[in-house]
Amino acid sequence: MEGENTKPKILIFGGTGYFGKYMVKASVSSGHKTFVYARPVTQNSRPSKLQIHKEFQGIGVTIIEGELDEHEKIVSILKEVDVVISTVAYPQFLDQLKIVHAVKVAGNIKRFLPSEFGCEEDRVRPLPPFEAYLEKKRIVRRAIEAAKIPYTFVSANLYGAYFVNVFLRPSESYDDVVVYGSGEAKAVFNYEEDIAKCTIKVINDPRTCNRIVIYRPQTNIISQLELISLWEQKIGRSFKRIQVSEEELVKLSQTLPPPEDIPISIMHSLLAKGDSMNFELGDADIEASKLYPDFKFTTIDQLLDIFLIDPPKPARTAFE
Repeated sequence: MEGENTKPKILIFGGTGYFGKYMVKASVSSGHKTFVYARPVTQNSRPSKLQIHKEFQGIGVTIIEGELDEHEKIVSILKEVDVVISTVAYPQFLDQLKIVHAVKVAGNIKRFLPSEFGCEEDRVRPLPPFEAYLEKKRIVRRAIEAAKIPYTFVSANLYGAYFVNVFLRPSESYDDVVVYGSGEAKAVFNYEEDIAKCTIKVINDPRTCNRIVIYRPQTNIISQLELISLWEQKIGRSFKRIQVSEEELVKLSQTLPPPEDIPISIMHSLLAKGDSMNFELGDADIEASKLYPDFKFTTIDQLLDIFLIDPPKPARTAFE
């Protein structure tokens, strides 16, 4: 059909990872011809990776196996697509410079979205371990800008399901919950499925070309204490709050060995300090829920209902 043929073809790096899987499914469900560039499957590959490959092939995804240093292979694939989305994990952030170089050589890519999808790194200055983490993202941003590649940088704030699992631990049996800082700072929790679906809308929107898009729907702004209370109401039980002060978090970030110092620094920035909400959005900023008023983000209340019925599995972030 003509409508399908005119939709941009999308190549996704990191598509078999935690967030990448959401992006691949969103791309396919929106009718885009979808390609995934993934590391080769070997005898040592986890069964879960084999299952992901089988699942993707079942929904029409073309999987290309290769490494990020296979420049000629990547360039040849790029010439067959229109949009590139990277969802690679932290250890590969700077490897995206190889993708940037390949995109520049290919010369046909209409939009490149690097692996961002977190806080707006150009507007926060967290503790050193998290700052070093974000600096790698900034390096990739500046390289894309210098190469004059059409881009969109997506600041989606906190992965809702991931952080609910980390913070509330709904899959475990326990009587207490850790509160970072005072628990009163606000944060933005967006369900990964929504982040991916909204991003697929962004890729072909001329209003988002060479711009930063921030996902900050009002219904998804909540403090730790409010989130705990809402969860308690839904499950009909109470938890003991164990408070970890900002001072303790700072000390832990200085004493824990790498890479353990990164997640504690992230908790300090995003939950204790509320860095994702510590700057105002002006007229020049693009906010996703206002850009797409008909797109319904899953609210925090609805996300917790999902955890009651069909809870997303806990996941770990790779920091090394």
